[in-house]
Amino acid sequence: MAKQPKITIYSTATCGFCKMLKSYLSSKNISYDVKMADEDQNLARELYEKSGQLGVPFTIIEKEDGTEEKILGFDRPKIDAVLGL
Repeated sequence: MAKQPKITIYSTATCGFCKMLKSYLSSKNISYDVKMADEDQNLARELYEKSGQLGVPFTIIEKEDGTEEKILGFDRPKIDAVLGL
């Protein structure tokens, strides 16, 4: 089985879709890192640099070959497709 890609989620404390995304991944036993863009100005800047905007959730899925899939919002069909769910 392929090893799980590295998943980073930019989130905020008040983001309902962020909570849905995190509980969805948890329900599939998929681990992820969370960066709270509302708690750290540097993370907010990083989010903007990577995505061109400040919307959350913004998910970066880094595959084994080093390519990155960037997904804005809780786009379940796209997340499923990228993760092969």
